[in-house]
Amino acid sequence: MKHKLWQIDAFAARPFSGNPAAVVPLDSWIDDSLMQRIANENNLAETAFFVRRSALHYDLRWFTPEAEVELCGHATLASAWVVFNELAPELKTVSFETRSGTLTVRRGDNGNLEMSLPSDPAIPFDAPAGLKDDIANALGAPPPDEIFKCRYLLAIWKNAAAIRDIAGPGEIARVLRDTGFWGLIVSAPGDDDYDIVSRFFAPAKGVPEDPVTGSAHCALVPFWAKRLGKKTLRAYQASPRGGDLLCTEDGERVALSGPCALYMRGEIDV
Repeated sequence: MKHKLWQIDAFAARPFSGNPAAVVPLDSWIDDSLMQRIANENNLAETAFFVRRSALHYDLRWFTPEAEVELCGHATLASAWVVFNELAPELKTVSFETRSGTLTVRRGDNGNLEMSLPSDPAIPFDAPAGLKDDIANALGAPPPDEIFKCRYLLAIWKNAAAIRDIAGPGEIARVLRDTGFWGLIVSAPGDDDYDIVSRFFAPAKGVPEDPVTGSAHCALVPFWAKRLGKKTLRAYQASPRGGDLLCTEDGERVALSGPCALYMRGEIDV
């Protein structure tokens, strides 16, 4: 059986930056285990699969190399790019039905796509004794100043250099396993004209470090919007590939905006 596949770099104005996602449109759903094997073979942070429901609506699911996930922002943006540019160029808005509800993406200005995701407010975390030092030792960084929880564990530093200087995920998988979380957001107030900087690690899902993470910004945007007194934030995810996001706090929703770049059109045969 043959399926078309696109690889799109999301939150990127050109290839080789932002976050790559594979996008596989389907006429109807195939077996879950096959979708998981395809995602593992692609070996990207996420592979998105969608099925057309109507002219403006699609059902959408996301798989990491190891598991299906509840929410993925960059692969949603990439899926919308495929719809707008390859499948239905007449559309200005598309809606995806997902495990996180209805997600809407519309064409924005200057080639950007604008996406609305559910907010994920962070709350204080009663961290086990020594957790700050464990995170620091695992990442080769100074201890974080604060720890919160949302969908993921959220560690906050006072300066952006602490985030940018992290070499990689290190031994964070062990720390996350011991705390019961599978993902860690690290963040600080921004530098270089950015309001915030962040990184995201999810080794248990086969994503040692995610280049640009939409779902992480569902927590970061309401957190920093309140702390900085700003509704609209310029965010930079300081992974080796890097990615820019324009983010707006909108009550129970978070709006994320950015460009996408086509890297590859292809076909899989399974």
